[in-house]
Amino acid sequence: MHAMKHRHSRFTVIPRLAAAIVAGTLLAGCMAMDFAESEAPQLSRATVAEMSRKKMKPESPVLVRIFKQESELEVWKVDASGRYALFKTYPMCRWSGKLGPKTRAGDRQAPEGFYHVSAGMLNPKSQYYAAFNLGYPNRLESALGYTGDALMVHGACSSSGCYAMTDKGVGEIYAIVQGALRGGQGRFQVQAFPFRMTATNMARHSNDPSMPFWRTMKEGYDAFEFTRRQPKVSLCGGRYVFNAEFADGEPTDPLAACPAAKPIDDALVAKLDAERKKVDTALAASGSSPVSAYTDGGMHPSFRNILKRQGADRMAAQISGTKYPISRPEAALADPYEKFGF
Repeated sequence: MHAMKHRHSRFTVIPRLAAAIVAGTLLAGCMAMDFAESEAPQLSRATVAEMSRKKMKPESPVLVRIFKQESELEVWKVDASGRYALFKTYPMCRWSGKLGPKTRAGDRQAPEGFYHVSAGMLNPKSQYYAAFNLGYPNRLESALGYTGDALMVHGACSSSGCYAMTDKGVGEIYAIVQGALRGGQGRFQVQAFPFRMTATNMARHSNDPSMPFWRTMKEGYDAFEFTRRQPKVSLCGGRYVFNAEFADGEPTDPLAACPAAKPIDDALVAKLDAERKKVDTALAASGSSPVSAYTDGGMHPSFRNILKRQGADRMAAQISGTKYPISRPEAALADPYEKFGF
């Protein structure tokens, strides 16, 4: 967690680094941006042009998906079809903890769950360049007694419970979500998963104690996969409930038994039931031991390769205008999932 550090705004920009970023020479696809402390990252002409090619508008709604195991963050936007389409996948530089939900302050866990981010949760002056707060703990997590705060998606490559995207990555993401919020989207949904929730991946982690929670999470994952529409998230029975209509209105107590409800989309129910059976079969057939978790989080292979070649100090200077070092680089180099091709 970076509870205190995110409340400060002063940071040092390396002039040569800033010039390289503005010139677009530091990393491929780097957006031009002004590092002035008083300004938030803005959409580049290249990003707007890419949206146009994909029949999206800067003000159209946005949705974010995060995958720990793959160390990737996806940005989705509503296109001309009226449904969400993938805009871009961003490699994640660092996350900490292991697969599984965050339950207490100080556990170094990056959260897993469904969150909703409003304009007031964006911080253009984060000490990690720019950031937005996930809103952990959400109402369900608070009711379950989970603790912690200030869990962010931010720049640099340092994590103690947050998702670190590098300055370049978070700058572009920040500008995209800010455009959607300014365009009228009241808040955008963030779905944070342990991995891409295929039946195969579920089977690989069949013995993990988080499996009951993950099976609930998969219902929301599948609802979006099948419909490309943002799932409606309700809270009752100590769990997430997706795309349900309740006769007496939305449940107010996340821990109380779920009242009578009916699904919003009957056709979707049939698809979800088929996927549930597919997972049941995969889990029953899985006789392997669970995949060992990272010793402390993960890093996208593209960044791990840079870390191997250049070392932690040079990499930190390359990817961020802040002075924050790579968090626990020796742990970032460990990759128990490499043999599975992740």
